[in-house]
Amino acid sequence: MIPTSPTYRDRLHPWCVIRHLPNLQSSIVARFRCRNDAIAHLQLLQQLIPAASLAVIFETNVNDRDEES
Repeated sequence: MIPTSPTYRDRLHPWCVIRHLPNLQSSIVARFRCRNDAIAHLQLLQQLIPAASLAVIFETNVNDRDEES
């Protein structure tokens, strides 16, 4: 996975539903502005795909501080 700087849209949608993958990797499934929306989507996905390992995270970018300085 290649790290990229977040887009403007990504910064507006910091709440992410992620799927845990093998070898300590993860994949962002969806992004949301509100935590409640992310949790509701997570619950729906857990009903549709019970075997999947999913979580909600708040994604921040440490590099944002460096860019502002």
